[in-house]
Amino acid sequence: MTILIIEDEKKLVEILKKALRGERYAFDIAYDGEEGFQKALTGNYGLIILDLSLPKKDGMDVCKELRARMIHTPIIMLTARGVIENRVNGLDVGADDYLLKPFSLDELFARIRAVLRRRKVTEIPLFNIADLVVDGKRHQVTRASKALSLTPKEYRLLDTLIRNKGQAITRKQLIEEAWGPHFVETNNELNVHIRYLRRKIDSDRDEPLIQTIRGVGYALREA
Repeated sequence: MTILIIEDEKKLVEILKKALRGERYAFDIAYDGEEGFQKALTGNYGLIILDLSLPKKDGMDVCKELRARMIHTPIIMLTARGVIENRVNGLDVGADDYLLKPFSLDELFARIRAVLRRRKVTEIPLFNIADLVVDGKRHQVTRASKALSLTPKEYRLLDTLIRNKGQAITRKQLIEEAWGPHFVETNNELNVHIRYLRRKIDSDRDEPLIQTIRGVGYALREA
């Protein structure tokens, strides 16, 4: 597996290169957002380590535009910004996890392993329930053969629900799958995204698939 590092701090890049060699990862380097974006579009990478503050194109924009182009390579975002809104925004535009600088290499590799485990579980080709179909390979969702446009966060929530169709999934599990294990919910983010997802999945349906399980969370099941 090859990891793409998009980072302009050359001293940090050298540290990451040495550490990745030690863990037997191949890697590629981009020193600004524009170069990183183009490499991510055309390269076959298993994971992207993306700095938030970059010359030419901000890391937030790189992540957002990659997801808009349906590039679903796992992304770990690096940031020196301590404001929680910036971290939340990074996850909302499609990052899989984030690390605050400075960080330990042990923590970085633990995050890499965790992100890759989560993605490996989710990359099952095809799920369906009723007339709803989720194509995990192409990251496409249809209902009654009509294509639905989901945000990365909505897709992750639906992916978790449909992989566990018929089962009640806790709020904690859904938040960890969609936002990452270190996310702290502050503004009912899960409720908001479930509401958006319902509008797309269950709009004008007499028998909705997304059901609220009181005291637990949500389930995807036929009535």
